[in-house]
Amino acid sequence: MTLPSDDFAYREGSLHAEGVSLTTLAEAVGTPAYVYSVAALRHRLDRYMVAFAGMDCLVAYAVKANGNLSVLSVLATAGAGADTVSEGEIHRALEAGISSDRIIFSGMGKTDAELAYALTLPGLQLNVESTPEYERLTALARARDVRPTVVIRVNPDVSAGGHAKIATGKSGDKFGVPVEEAMALYRRAQDEGAVRPVGLACHIGSQIRQVDPFGDAWRRLRQMTLALRAEGLSVDRLDLGGGLGVDYAGAGAGATPADLADLARRTVGDLVVKLAVEPGRSIVAEAGVLISRVIHVNARQDGPTFLVLDAGMNDLVRPALYDAWHDLAAINPRSGAPVAYDVVGPVCETGDTFARGRLMPPLQAGDLVAFGGAGAYAASMASEYNSRLPAAEVLVDGERWALVRPRPRLEEVLAREVRPDWI
Repeated sequence: MTLPSDDFAYREGSLHAEGVSLTTLAEAVGTPAYVYSVAALRHRLDRYMVAFAGMDCLVAYAVKANGNLSVLSVLATAGAGADTVSEGEIHRALEAGISSDRIIFSGMGKTDAELAYALTLPGLQLNVESTPEYERLTALARARDVRPTVVIRVNPDVSAGGHAKIATGKSGDKFGVPVEEAMALYRRAQDEGAVRPVGLACHIGSQIRQVDPFGDAWRRLRQMTLALRAEGLSVDRLDLGGGLGVDYAGAGAGATPADLADLARRTVGDLVVKLAVEPGRSIVAEAGVLISRVIHVNARQDGPTFLVLDAGMNDLVRPALYDAWHDLAAINPRSGAPVAYDVVGPVCETGDTFARGRLMPPLQAGDLVAFGGAGAYAASMASEYNSRLPAAEVLVDGERWALVRPRPRLEEVLAREVRPDWI
């Protein structure tokens, strides 16, 4: 994402979220703070809804990207389902108004307690990711006399993803069931009858910006579907996995949801199955920014000029974790020659570095900046490392805004901990 954008634009020299000044928000709720645009959320979800229209396809938003209840509620009212990977995410989806028959429960390490909870929810799709998980699930289902709807997640051995840590579809990755084992597991599930196997799933990674890897994976699902049907087994669903990546660094246009939907029509459109697609990042990343205030500028005589911010890696860990790029803009830019800054936070780690040599307008203590593309895998991955308070979260809709996740007071954080009476 590059700033400014359609939903985060300069007005009279100051960066706004839709019709609200980010300076106003910083003064009202403090910094650091996440700001999400309702218009951006709706627009990016609608691109998938329109692209897959007429294909009997559930657009199941990947809750892990951003689980804020207000964000989920905006997407739920616009027609999204939910892709979840924990009991907590299921609860969030339900609380946001997404019915259980529009929820997919993925994840390769579901506990017995999580599986048992999922069995209480009518119509929920349970994506089984290993033979041991299948065996634990069937034991739980028999004990409760229920027959859950199950999809087998296949590991198609397809290399994809923008970083090794977010690739999920190669044979050495921990996710999914190898093709031949998945075929055998599907037959076993049909024969044993403890669960209701209805289809196949795959998810090959995140930050994929072209459609070719999806095509490789989906053709594998197609072949498996036809083979199972030839044996007389029913395959009624195909879960096609995650959505597209986003252009964090302004590298240029990638594939669109329309391209992805066109590929789905060409590869599996004639199979007469119910489809699901699970975009997360491409819906929320560019719908959010992180605003931060400059603590000071440290221009070393023998080294870089450090721009020290009050946001740290506990607020936005992606640069430290993935060497990820986030655009960074001055909210009220000053005139003058650009300065190359090493942009860092206050956390006691050298890894608390957002960028090196980043050219920006001249800045000084008290100035405000905004990180672009901060709606996904940002607040949802934050921590309280160094006992730093979580960033506030704000939702903007036109010229109105609301504080949708207040920054807790330190007393509230400390009150969560209990010291034993023998200390």
